[in-house]
Amino acid sequence: MKVSPKHAAQRFADLFGQVFLRFHRRGPKRSLWTPQGWAVLQHLEIAGPLTVGEAAKHMERAQSVMSEIVDGLERKGLLARMRDTRDRRRTLVWLTDEGRTAMAKEREVLCGELLERAFAALGESTRAYLLQSIEALVAVSANLPRQPRRKP
Repeated sequence: MKVSPKHAAQRFADLFGQVFLRFHRRGPKRSLWTPQGWAVLQHLEIAGPLTVGEAAKHMERAQSVMSEIVDGLERKGLLARMRDTRDRRRTLVWLTDEGRTAMAKEREVLCGELLERAFAALGESTRAYLLQSIEALVAVSANLPRQPRRKP
């Protein structure tokens, strides 16, 4: 059976929507932090360890506000303060292992348990084929421009 790229794209988009609706992660509110706390965690994850003052400057917040945010995240075990090895007068703030794990969990979109049960119901060869196909689609997309071509 021949399938045009346009038809395949439309069918995949329909199926992707169904997959998302069936497997997206549901449950109680997941976030362990406020939007400001999330922003601080993301910034530290990208920028690396910073002092509270540096973080306040980068995020355009008062140092006192940043200290309160950092204190709250530290109480939750998501951040830790450590001495700067190059300048012992400076104290840096950095993500703990628990902070990195919590951020990864917060980013999860699909429910792993539901997916695992669905994959368990498939035969081994079907699982392998499905994963290879999705991997191929992702790989080829790396070479495509992000913006679709405009039709005249």
